[in-house]
Amino acid sequence: MKRIYVEEVKKMEGAQKKQEAKEIKEFEHEEVLLKGWVHKKQNIGKICFLHLRDKTGIIQVVTEKELCKDLRLETAISVLGMRVNNEKAEGRVEIHAKETEVIAEAIYDKLPFAINKKAIDANLETQLNHRTMTLRAPKQRAIFKVQGEILESFRRFLREKYFTEINTPKIISSGTEGGSEMFVVNYYGKRVFLSQSPQFYKQMMVGAGFERVFEVGHAYRAELHNSWRHLSEYISLDIEMGFIDSEEDIMNLEEEWLTHLFSHIKKTCEDELKLFNVEIGEVGRIPRITLAEAQEILKNIYQKKSPEGDLDSEGESLLAEYIKQKYSSDFVFIKKYPAKKRPVYTMPDKNDKTLTNSFDLLYKGLEVTTGGQRIHEYEMLKNNMKDFGLEPSDFDFYLSTFKYGMVPHGGFAVGLERLTMQILNLKNVREASLLPRDLKRITP
Repeated sequence: MKRIYVEEVKKMEGAQKKQEAKEIKEFEHEEVLLKGWVHKKQNIGKICFLHLRDKTGIIQVVTEKELCKDLRLETAISVLGMRVNNEKAEGRVEIHAKETEVIAEAIYDKLPFAINKKAIDANLETQLNHRTMTLRAPKQRAIFKVQGEILESFRRFLREKYFTEINTPKIISSGTEGGSEMFVVNYYGKRVFLSQSPQFYKQMMVGAGFERVFEVGHAYRAELHNSWRHLSEYISLDIEMGFIDSEEDIMNLEEEWLTHLFSHIKKTCEDELKLFNVEIGEVGRIPRITLAEAQEILKNIYQKKSPEGDLDSEGESLLAEYIKQKYSSDFVFIKKYPAKKRPVYTMPDKNDKTLTNSFDLLYKGLEVTTGGQRIHEYEMLKNNMKDFGLEPSDFDFYLSTFKYGMVPHGGFAVGLERLTMQILNLKNVREASLLPRDLKRITP
């Protein structure tokens, strides 16, 4: 055996193509070519045991001690060797190296932390400061495997329901949810904003004749929060659907998607769920209660007073405890929020104009979805804007759609990072953001 360097890589690649660590157990040929990072090494006598890590897993490589002497952890290497069964090795398979190649030498003085298979022994801020190193850990990277499958499920489910995927602008002239939490951008000398939501545009596309649309896009909230549940930039999963009867149709759709999602994740993320000791249960029929009922439950059972027209984080957690005990569900829809607490486009309740046909979905005590029915009548929407202190002429680009036979419609928006966090029982939403942006963080 010999240690060779990058200029000789083509000689090795000429033998065969790279295999993935996860494939080796089932690989039919004895000679294999692996590429990855040195995860761990241990010398025993004249033998060196390397643990090679790639995106699919970790495999043991047996080579000569001399070849490992100057090989630092996290060095990228290539190994050409023989596949050998070994009951004591992880996966019961190891590689006996014939040739090794250093692809990219690690040149650090000291690693910021050890890249372990499970937990990283460093606080979250340190992990985020060294994000690319953190994501080399299989457990950390598994978060984004799950997140990717959430997106796959979302798209697949909606396309089968005849939804069209759209992509809307993120630089906008006016707010959809209110101006106090918006990022201002200098746009060729004009004051514009980063989008909080694709709300206006997805409604317009329903009216344009698409009828059913969805979007996976970034959203921006200039909230003055630095908590475990807030991000300044996040990924929003949005849908809008025409020809509905009420907000119940929207809740039914989300309930159906979540059932599909959980089934999909159980099939595609078995290894990742094991890393987090998570068992995915059944969604079932999600309980639906009004905000007033939720506030009464908190008051009578937990002696918890809620803020006017809403629930605070403590109230959400207590309500989740109650719902779990009473309905054996991790989910609950909260309906009928006050009109003054909902955006201008929200449809008023026909029996009580102070309330709206809107809802939030709580999952394990955290709001992950906001949705509801929208106003579809031009004059009603125009007058509602005036009641909210807005000038309808500022929204002509949006309002004009409602002059031409706008149908009853509604939708919802899901925070992807929050949903990921709750599925995997993470402690901070920033763990579920690839490169998080918050009140204090703008790099890496």
